[in-house]
Amino acid sequence: MNAEGAPGIVPAPYTLAEYAELARAALSPETWDFIEGGAGQERTLAANGAAFDGVRLRPRVLTGAGRPDLAVRILGRDWAAPFAVAPVAHHTLVHETGEAATARATGRAGVPLVVSTFAGRTFEEIAEASSALLWLQVYCFRDRAVTRSLVERAERAGFEALVLTVDAPRLGRRLRDLRNGFRLPPGVGAANLPGENVSSPADHALAAFDDSLDWSVVDWLRSVSSLPVLIKGVLTADDARRALAAGVDGIVVSNHGGRQLDGAPATLEVLPEIAAAVDHACPVLVDGGVRRGRDVLAALALGADAALLGRPVLHGLAVHGESGVGRVLEIVAEELAEAMTLTGTASVAQAGPHLVGAADRPAPRTPVTSRRAAGPGLLKAELHGSLQDPVLDTMNFLNEITHRYPDAISFAPGRPYDGFFRTEDIFGYLRRYLDHLEEGGASPEQVRSALFQYGPTSGQIRELIADSLRKDENITVEPESIVVTVGCQEAMFLAVRALISGPEDALLVSSPCYVGITGAARLLDVEVTAVEEDDDGFDPARLAAALRAERARGRRPRAFYVIPDHSNPSGRTMPLTARRELLELARREDLLILEDTPYRMVSPGRQLPTLKALDRDRRVVHLGSYSKTLFPGARVGFAVADQSVVDDAGRTGLLADELTKIKSMVTVNTSPISQAVAAGMLLSADGRTSALNAATAAYYGDAMRVTLQELERSFPPGERARLGVRWNEPAGGFFLAVQVPFRADNAALTRSAEEFGVIWTPMSYFYPQGGGDNEIRLSVSYLTHQEIADGMERLARFVKTQTA
Repeated sequence: MNAEGAPGIVPAPYTLAEYAELARAALSPETWDFIEGGAGQERTLAANGAAFDGVRLRPRVLTGAGRPDLAVRILGRDWAAPFAVAPVAHHTLVHETGEAATARATGRAGVPLVVSTFAGRTFEEIAEASSALLWLQVYCFRDRAVTRSLVERAERAGFEALVLTVDAPRLGRRLRDLRNGFRLPPGVGAANLPGENVSSPADHALAAFDDSLDWSVVDWLRSVSSLPVLIKGVLTADDARRALAAGVDGIVVSNHGGRQLDGAPATLEVLPEIAAAVDHACPVLVDGGVRRGRDVLAALALGADAALLGRPVLHGLAVHGESGVGRVLEIVAEELAEAMTLTGTASVAQAGPHLVGAADRPAPRTPVTSRRAAGPGLLKAELHGSLQDPVLDTMNFLNEITHRYPDAISFAPGRPYDGFFRTEDIFGYLRRYLDHLEEGGASPEQVRSALFQYGPTSGQIRELIADSLRKDENITVEPESIVVTVGCQEAMFLAVRALISGPEDALLVSSPCYVGITGAARLLDVEVTAVEEDDDGFDPARLAAALRAERARGRRPRAFYVIPDHSNPSGRTMPLTARRELLELARREDLLILEDTPYRMVSPGRQLPTLKALDRDRRVVHLGSYSKTLFPGARVGFAVADQSVVDDAGRTGLLADELTKIKSMVTVNTSPISQAVAAGMLLSADGRTSALNAATAAYYGDAMRVTLQELERSFPPGERARLGVRWNEPAGGFFLAVQVPFRADNAALTRSAEEFGVIWTPMSYFYPQGGGDNEIRLSVSYLTHQEIADGMERLARFVKTQTA
C-alpha cells in the first residue's frame, strides 16, 4: 500500500505504534504536540497507557470457541466490532480530507464515528461521505442558541446520538501548547461554527464554554432533540449514578485523553467501579490509552460495552489518509479477534473479569466490601450472560417501584382482577375433577395417584383441553398433540428450545412483543429478530422482507412469534385478512408460527378465529394459558404442537413428543393439583372457558371503555394535539399504548411514581432491538373504575408537567 500523505512508505504498518512513529515524522513538531500532549506533567496521560500495559489476559485452551464474533449491539444498532472512533477535533489539521475521509473508513469498517463539535468538515459533508453510524460530540456553549443549532443540524444530517462532554468547563493547562504558542494554521478551523475564531483552542474555550453546567443540561438537551444522550467524562461511581438518575442513555468513562485534570485516574482504573454502579442500566464506553486490540478486550473484561479510539485514528489519517484510518481500524479488529481466540472468548458477551488475572485487575478507587468477606460468593460476570441482559431486569424494576410507592395507582400489572376469585371455589373444582375420574372408572388408588404422584410429563388433562379448544375455538386436535405446561411461559421455552437448533436458525418476533418470549430466547442464547408493527398493527409484507434479510445473512428462519389478539403490550389485534396472509406466507416460506392467545376469552364480543383454527397446513404451534381465563395461581398452560417430526430412520412422531422430552428435563411435569383444579373449572362449564369468563370479559371491557373515556377527558382533542399525545383504542384485552412527547424511561417512571403517585410501564421494555422510547403501556385489568379515573388524572398532570 503506497502512502497517500508520505509516498514510498511500504509496507503498511502492522501496529498502531508504527503508525504513531510515521505520523510524528510526517507532522510538524507543534502539530504533533497539540495532538499527543496532555495536561500538566502528563501523569494522567501516561497512566492511561500504563493501566492497559499492566493488564494480563489469561489464555484458555481447547475451548472449542471457533472464530470469535466481534459484533455488539449498542443503543439498538449493530456494530461490527466493540470499538468506535472517539471525538477528536480538527482532523483537517493532519489531512485535508479530514472527517469526511475518517467517516468513509469507519463506514467500511462498520463502526461508529463520534464527530467533534470542532470538526474541520461540515456535518452535512461528513454524513454525505459516509455510511457510518454518526454521533455528535457536544460542547455546551454559554450561548445555548449556538449549541442548539449544532444539535439540530446534526440531527437533520442523520446523526443518531449526542455525546455531551462534561469534563471541560474550561480546557486543561496543556504545557506543550503553551510553550509552542500553538495556533491552528490558516485554513484549519471549526467548519460547523462559522464566524467563530477558534485559532487558539484554549482562548476560545475560556470565552465560549459554559462553565456553570449542572445536571439540568441533560433535560435541556432532550428538550431540543429527540436523540439519545450520552455523557462523556465520568470518572466516579457517584457521578455515574447521578447520570442514571438524570436519564442518560449512555456513559463514556473518560479523562479527556489526559488533557484536563493532571493526576486524575486512568480510565481503566475506575472502569470496574463505574460499570458496577451502572449495572447494565445503560451502555458504558471507555476511552484513553487504547492502542491495541487486546486493550479493547481488557476494557470489555472490566465492564465496558465498547472502547473508543482517538489519537491512533489521527495517526492513520496523517500517514495514509482514508486508507490509513481503515488500516488502523483493521489492525485493532485483527488484534481483538486474535486475543479473543486465544482466551477462548467466542463473543463479546462472554468477555468478563475471568479474562484478567486477579492481581492485574485495577482496584476500585472507593473502598468496597470484599465479596469473600461474608463467605463464598460468585462473580456475576462469571454467570450466564443473560443475567446481565436488561430485559431480565425490567419486571424487577417495576416491582421495586411498586413496593417503594405503595400509595401510587398502578397501571403496570397485567394480572386479572382479584374480585372474581373465591377461595372456597378451589375445593369445589377439585371435587368436581375427582368425581370425573371416578365416573370414568378410576379406582381409589388411581384417583390418589392422580393427585399425589408426578403423573405423565405431557399432562393428565389433555383430553379436557382438547375438548375445550374444540368448543371454544373451533380447534380440532388430538389430545396427543397437546403438552400441559407450567404456564404459557414454559410452553414458549419448550418451543424455542426445540425449534432453534443452532446460531444459523432465526427466531422472529412481532415487535413490540411480550418480554416472556425475548427473555426465554435470551436464556437459551437465541438471537431474536424483531419485525416492527406499524400504527395499523402487523404487516405480513414486513415479515416477508425480514425473512429475505435473514436468508441473505445466511440464516434459516424457523419460527415467528405473535399475539394476534389484543396483544401485550400494544393491545393491537390482527385483522382477518392479515391472518390469512400470514398463514399463506408461512406455507410458502416453510415457517412455523408461535401463536400466543392469553386475552381472547377475557375480551368482550365475538373474537376473530385464531390462527390455529384457520391453519390447514399445520404451520401454527398454538400456545395457551389458563392464567387469565381460570386463575393465575394454578400456573397451567399448554402447547398444541401437532406438526409431524420424522427421525433418521423414517419414523414419524409429533412435535408435542419432542417438547415432552425437553419438559422432562426442565419441570418433569406440571403440578397434578393445579391440573386437577383447572380441569374441575373446565368440567363445571362443560369445557367452555367462554362461559366461565362472560362476567370477567364484560368487566375488562368496561375497564377499557372507562380508561379510554378518562383519556379523552384528561386530554381534550386540542390539548392532546398540542402536546403530541395519542393512543390506540383496543377492543379488548388488558393493555393499550400511549404516545407521549418525552422519553418515557425508568427515570421518568420514578418521577411519575414519586411526585404524582401513578405507575405505568415503559414501552421500550418490549422492543427487543430498540424503540418505544416515547410510549407508555397502560394496563386496565387490575383497577376499579374509580382508581382508573383517579389514576388518569394523576397521569395527565405528570404528562403535562413532564412535557413543560
